[in-house]
Amino acid sequence: MAWHVALKSKRLKPGKKKMIMVSKKMVLLGQTEEGYFATEALCRHMRWPLAYGAKIKDGCIRCPLHQTTHKIKDGSLLEWSPFPLFPPYGKMVGKFSRKKDLKIFETRVKDENIEIDI
Repeated sequence: MAWHVALKSKRLKPGKKKMIMVSKKMVLLGQTEEGYFATEALCRHMRWPLAYGAKIKDGCIRCPLHQTTHKIKDGSLLEWSPFPLFPPYGKMVGKFSRKKDLKIFETRVKDENIEIDI
């Protein structure tokens, strides 16, 4: 693994998130009260881009499409497809999909840049 510059720290405000390409990987980069975080950009259930409506609350990230929830600290799964936008389809796909943790990348700030270890 190696550190890669993702974004200037002044371009990401507290409570905001951005989907960016870093070292040929799509990554979701965000900032909470605890600091910066980076996850894989797409949800683990139906591959929805988490930058488009994902909620960050209580140290967790929740997919807007079907509400699958992961801990930001380690990517561990808390809830698997409990309430999708179209419940019958989401529950069916949830039963046939393997439950997966969200990939988390370590972050740091160096020379006013947010860096990600990929």
